[in-house]
Amino acid sequence: MSSATPTGARPASPLYSPAERARRDATVWTLVQGVLAPLQFLVFLASLTLVLRYLWSGEGLEAATLSIVVKTGILYLIMITGAIWEKVVFGQWLFAPAFFWEDVFSFLVIGLHSAYLWLLLAGADPLTQMAVALAAYAAYAVNATQFLLKLRAARRMEAPA
Repeated sequence: MSSATPTGARPASPLYSPAERARRDATVWTLVQGVLAPLQFLVFLASLTLVLRYLWSGEGLEAATLSIVVKTGILYLIMITGAIWEKVVFGQWLFAPAFFWEDVFSFLVIGLHSAYLWLLLAGADPLTQMAVALAAYAAYAVNATQFLLKLRAARRMEAPA
């Protein structure tokens, strides 16, 4: 007997098993992620504004630079705490099947943010630095969207029928 729906599409499996959901709800790391994710998004919006202001007017390089460094620090923090969260909930540090592609893309985001830091420390041209920061921010926006869509789908699956 097939588990396909009448349209031929397979129903989506739940994001969390009952045991994983219980661990997710019981760990402090869920709250930590719940605080850091919106904080990172607010820092992203502020930093994006400062970067665009610098690119538009040529003013505010120091503020834009500081904001990117802060955004990168929060990104590292959320990645570390997110790995701990995955270990607690799914039993592995990263690349749990439920969040595999989000984690893969997270490494692109971290790579681009780290490339920005390298360019900053190497004294690269500020326009090059800002271009890499914008690429990192575009990748972050895609990654954040991945997580939001995944979590929205999980909530819908967990909602009572």
